[in-house]
Amino acid sequence: MPRIKIPRKSTNIDMTAMCDVAFLLLSFFILATKQKPPEALAVKTPTSVSSKAVPDKSIIITFTADGKVFLSLGDDTKKDAVIKNLNDTRGLNLSPAELTKLEKAEFIGFPLNQLKASLNITGTIPAEKMPGIPIDSANNELAYWLKSISNAYAGTDQSKLEQMLLVKGDINAHYPIFKSVKDAFKDNEIYKFRIITEGETPPVGSELYKSEMKH
Repeated sequence: MPRIKIPRKSTNIDMTAMCDVAFLLLSFFILATKQKPPEALAVKTPTSVSSKAVPDKSIIITFTADGKVFLSLGDDTKKDAVIKNLNDTRGLNLSPAELTKLEKAEFIGFPLNQLKASLNITGTIPAEKMPGIPIDSANNELAYWLKSISNAYAGTDQSKLEQMLLVKGDINAHYPIFKSVKDAFKDNEIYKFRIITEGETPPVGSELYKSEMKH
């Protein structure tokens, strides 16, 4: 007997629900993802095998090969309290509008005596045009900033503050620049901070290599 042929029908799949889920996930990741903190200037950092990630709450001190120092107060830190304390303790006489503009700045790279004038300049000043925060032995203004940071976090767990304080230096910078940055910490009795480096693969056979291989 001849085999009965069953008529073939095209398959119709409703993709509406799947598209909705895809767009919901995309929207979630866009809103939940935190952008990389802005850099004052591109610097070439030394390498290390450290595998610790930069924390979301960070206060970054960047110094370039030619000795310019910049300060970046992260959005999730007590930025307003730090700036208000510096304004009060150093007598900067910044107006409320100037304080607000300074709070919105991605990074700070002016001496205190030029800070007020820089805030009244229209537009954004690129880091290349900034003189940087003075760190010489006669006038280490980075110590004033760190003092205000310490004051803003007074009464809190200082070990958490130490985890937030990051130093990012150019590999070609001379040691006296780093020493001046370190002295600013020391003047404020802050003896621990973290250094940002470029990650590299641990040497084969080392303890860190064996530890990572286990995971």
